[in-house]
Amino acid sequence: MASDIQEISDRVQSESVFVAELKNELSKVIVGQEEMLDRILVALIGDGHILLEGVPGLAKTLTINTLAQAIDAQFQRIQFTPDLLPADLTGTLVFNPKESKYLVRKGPIFSNLILADEINRAPAKVQSALLEAMQERQVTIGETTYPLPDLFMVLATQNPIEQEGTYPLPEAQVDRFMMKLVVTYPRKDEERVILERMSQAVRPKASPVISPKKVAGARAVADSIYIDEKVKNYILEIVFATREPEKHGLSKLQGMIRYGASPRATIFLTTAAKAFAFLNGRGFVTPEDVKSIGPDVLRHRVLLSYEAEAENISSEEIVKRVFETIEVP
Repeated sequence: MASDIQEISDRVQSESVFVAELKNELSKVIVGQEEMLDRILVALIGDGHILLEGVPGLAKTLTINTLAQAIDAQFQRIQFTPDLLPADLTGTLVFNPKESKYLVRKGPIFSNLILADEINRAPAKVQSALLEAMQERQVTIGETTYPLPDLFMVLATQNPIEQEGTYPLPEAQVDRFMMKLVVTYPRKDEERVILERMSQAVRPKASPVISPKKVAGARAVADSIYIDEKVKNYILEIVFATREPEKHGLSKLQGMIRYGASPRATIFLTTAAKAFAFLNGRGFVTPEDVKSIGPDVLRHRVLLSYEAEAENISSEEIVKRVFETIEVP
């Protein structure tokens, strides 16, 4: 077993050499936001999607565009509005009078990286079309189903401030995102660098350092990373503690949680922990990997009761208590 783990570790260290170069390329454009960049790379390697929540102007669009440049991938930004139609996203059939037949016009979703800007501004049908594509990795136009690219990643943003004219995502759809990230303001010293870097006429751009094919290879290696039975049990204990808090030494949370994390949380927590280990050049998952990535995987999967909302207890606070209480193997 030890030799197998060592062999996996050697493969991981060999395949993850590009990570430092990729981060360096991203830092040429993006100032600070290291945690957001790390989590986006986790989703990239873990083949997941991300929901970003933050006020406007925090470089969310710039980050995704820069990542697309650095991995030489196609990028599409879709501004979600109340009048958007599913066909505006997925594509439609267009009649060609010269040939007297319908031609397929594919929509912007047929790209590698998709930024769904302010996803909660679009009506339910559009949200459903996007989330179906995320889950099934295919789009049906007319009577034909078209597969999406192998490298397909959606980063959806929502504004936490302005709720007027929005259509909140149902819990079942939010659950399809691997992680939810809360993007915060930069520090003063970071904003000074932003001021100097972005106020110039010629702004920095990232150069390609890897290809989508390289990302696919990294995903295959990350999938083979070893995860011990104790770590698997640790993940299960964390997820079940959100469903049955009183059985896991969290009796104070009894009545605070309406619904706990779904089995999809267990899968994503495992996948994300493997990707996190890959980014750190290790061929095995540690409990610290789970603790580091856990809050981002769970914060949008713990639904609060009216009692919790009345006492101003957030899902982040509940997830924090869970990780503080469950014994680390």
